[in-house]
Amino acid sequence: MRDDVLLDDEFEALLVYLRDQRGADFTGYKRPSLTRLVHRRMRTAGVDTYADYVDLLQVEPSELSALLDVLLINVTAVFRDPGAWAELAESLLPEALSRLDPTEPIRVWSAACATGEEAYSLAMLLHSLLGDEAYRRRVKIYATDIDERALAVARLGRYSAEALEGLSPAQRDTYFEADGTMLRFRADLRTSIIFGRHDLLQDAPISRVVLLSCRNVLMYFTAETQTRVLERFAFALHEHGVLLLGKAEMLLTQSQLFTPVNLPQRIFRPRPRAGAGRLAALAVGGQGRDATLRRAAEAAFVAAPAAQVVLDSGGTVVLLNARAQRDLRLTPEDVGRQFGDLQLSQRPLELRGSVAAVQASGQAVELRDVAWAPTQGEAGRWDIRIAPLTVNDEAQGVHLVFEDISDRHELRQRLGQLDGELTTAYEELQSSSEELETTNEELQSAVEELETTNEELQSTNEELETMNEELQSTNEELQTLNDELRDRTLEVDRVNGFLHGILAGLELAVVVVDTDYRVQLWNGGAERLTGLRSFEAEGRRLLELDLHLPSEQVRAVLRAVVVDAARPGPVDIALVDRFGRAQSRRLTVTPLQRSGGAVQGAVVTLADTPSAPDARTEAVDRTA
Repeated sequence: MRDDVLLDDEFEALLVYLRDQRGADFTGYKRPSLTRLVHRRMRTAGVDTYADYVDLLQVEPSELSALLDVLLINVTAVFRDPGAWAELAESLLPEALSRLDPTEPIRVWSAACATGEEAYSLAMLLHSLLGDEAYRRRVKIYATDIDERALAVARLGRYSAEALEGLSPAQRDTYFEADGTMLRFRADLRTSIIFGRHDLLQDAPISRVVLLSCRNVLMYFTAETQTRVLERFAFALHEHGVLLLGKAEMLLTQSQLFTPVNLPQRIFRPRPRAGAGRLAALAVGGQGRDATLRRAAEAAFVAAPAAQVVLDSGGTVVLLNARAQRDLRLTPEDVGRQFGDLQLSQRPLELRGSVAAVQASGQAVELRDVAWAPTQGEAGRWDIRIAPLTVNDEAQGVHLVFEDISDRHELRQRLGQLDGELTTAYEELQSSSEELETTNEELQSAVEELETTNEELQSTNEELETMNEELQSTNEELQTLNDELRDRTLEVDRVNGFLHGILAGLELAVVVVDTDYRVQLWNGGAERLTGLRSFEAEGRRLLELDLHLPSEQVRAVLRAVVVDAARPGPVDIALVDRFGRAQSRRLTVTPLQRSGGAVQGAVVTLADTPSAPDARTEAVDRTA
């Protein structure tokens, strides 16, 4: 259990590092899928622990880009989920636009736009609804993402034909222009689209948005983070605006901020914001009117968003609202005390003099941009307003309002910083424009070279086609030769089978030897006559076999045939077989010749001959 807790702490430390040091906030993402993706990248990088991976991120700048490529799943397409786009085009968006003033800007936000296909889809949709003139004059599309690489692709507006398969031919011809092998979105319409980096969890939302599209992003966030993002979306949307989510996102059905318009297509509208009509209704006649107004005024004072303190004419605290108790660390026990006795009267400023001046002059005093930390922590910025309370021109006391303007102060500072960055960016843009012009000329030259190369490749391709035809013809000839060879092989096999049948059927012993007298063929008659099987004889020298033949006599006959190509005729040989019986056999040796006459060996035949008594006796004596 301790190891699991330690690993969880190390993983959270990694997420904090990414958020605070590298500007990539993943603390609101669901942990199971996020952990799996981080582990995948760690295995690729060869790192085992989260601490080691933080060290790697610090020393290897390219590793952050590789990690973001894994964590940021950029899946998008033009007019993805056509049913939702059809619903927007046919009814919802025309209805929303009709409720706007004809001169009012039409602001659209494509949150988590990835490589930009959805932003350009929104541009095409609005252009088709408004026409060319109104689109250029009124439409601003803000396309944001946290992934700078994806934004770089989106800014170019160049896509392959495969990436634009969701468009009809008419849409492709109307909104895209050929750019080499790619298609580029029309430059005159592209100026209405602003791409920029934006973190849904950290950066302020874009306001007064008529259409907000955020597809399949919320599903990666925790429930708490989803609620925070949805609150920002509710703030961002125009009162007549439309929210478009992805098919995989269901949390919004339980939200108090939005109402479904087309739930299957995940299209929603913001719920009406609470207006000022409630208090006015309470103030309309009837019994108890004064009491009702008094209770309403007290409730409004208590719930006011700014900290408020009311003093009577003697400087005694008579009222505190809830925000004053929270922000200024006052308590209900402070009611009834002299304002001068409170620490608040001296910090953040000496307020007693200002209160006295207001009581004396009857004029309100405003103290702007005061640095103050009511609690132990970082100092914030406050506006303090001190005004007299009068009834029928008679002073009744003093009203102090403390408004926390830390966010506005930070925004002003940020605005000044952004102005400086904008100036720098403009200068860089001018420089980039010049570089782009130079690059364009170089690209033009490269295109010409590519055209030349293409012509050369086309010529090479024609040559290859000619060679292919020649190879195909050669292949057909080889196929014909192969068929002929197969026919001849079958014929040879048939002849060999025929000869083998003849040799096997002969009672005569037939032996074929080569020029070295090695046995090449040993038929069945030879096996029966000598008792040697073919596998025992073939490959061995004839004179080395135990045939009980007179070696010198047989060698002389073989030499005469093989060397001299003579035909000596049959020779009768007397011998004693392996059983000790006297035998007489007739040896016939003829040359084995090629058609040209060269001797390849000899054909030897052996046959029994009738043996005379004297011959048998002579053979026995010779053996003895």
